[in-house]
Amino acid sequence: MASTRRTFLRNAAGAIALAGVAGRAEAAEEKAKSAAPEPMAKGFTLCNIKHDGSVSLGVKTSKGILDVAAAAKGRKLSVPGSTDDVIRGVGVAGLRQLVADAEAGKKSALVGEAYVRFGPAVTRPEKILMMGLNYRKHIAEVKAKTPESPTFFNKFNNSLLGHGGTVPLPTKVATKFDYESELVVVVGKRARDVTPGDALGHVFGYATGNDFTARDLQNKTTQWLLGKTCDGFGVLGPWLVTADLVGDPQNLKIECWVNGKQVQGSNTSDMIYSCAYLVSYASQHMTLEAGDIIYTGTPEGVINGKPPDQQVWLKPGDKVVTQIEKTGKLEFDLGIRMA
Repeated sequence: MASTRRTFLRNAAGAIALAGVAGRAEAAEEKAKSAAPEPMAKGFTLCNIKHDGSVSLGVKTSKGILDVAAAAKGRKLSVPGSTDDVIRGVGVAGLRQLVADAEAGKKSALVGEAYVRFGPAVTRPEKILMMGLNYRKHIAEVKAKTPESPTFFNKFNNSLLGHGGTVPLPTKVATKFDYESELVVVVGKRARDVTPGDALGHVFGYATGNDFTARDLQNKTTQWLLGKTCDGFGVLGPWLVTADLVGDPQNLKIECWVNGKQVQGSNTSDMIYSCAYLVSYASQHMTLEAGDIIYTGTPEGVINGKPPDQQVWLKPGDKVVTQIEKTGKLEFDLGIRMA
């Protein structure tokens, strides 16, 4: 009887303790939900500096590129480690202090752009959404029907490649390699069922991208996946520019060159579905999280849009440059995928 009573009391105490923990957890969760969200950072042109096996945050200043990790060394400042941290609001106050010191000419860790190895402008997106057939003139050149709703597909993180990188062409399985210059939207805070009018309030910033494609793999089946997701096929950078510095994303010049010859020249005003509409539409089907990225489609001028007798596909050794007004110039070259 005594043993049963002791067991009962012990179990009851455990239940009370667990209830207390659960209650505190629920209270903390409710407090977090009710707390005002951190405002997204503004006024930055960011990059990821590539080191052996890792990246660190860089910020473009009037004095050069600030290596944030090096500048913060020995200082009691909480600073972000990458663009992904800034997107999520980590260490922004410390970052502002370091940038202010650099601009004021105080001793800091500044690097010339020519000496920086760039990682992808975003490195840890939960989702990489791609938009197909979103420019009117591009649809005309490939003789496709205008889609009645946005045509989304996806890439994976293995495809991400930074400015100055080399796309490893999978020449054993494909030969028809093509460029696609694209404005990339970077989500800054959770978006679920947002309206087009509210959508840009969820955007952290924009970057220059290239949706590199193997057309023979893309057209091998009804699904585009294989032609879009090879290693290095999501070129992105060098800069992640906060939304306030870009302003209207629907009035930006977008261009591309191959081996010094211009092959694309258009404006984002030719988009069928605006950046705001794409964010809104995607958020009706899935929850967008901070750090997710959306490639918004390519304008006319791709190799795939030319008559067959004029299609000269990209090859190892070629150099591609994509430039978008206000988000910068993205350069990369092509190599052969090694075993």
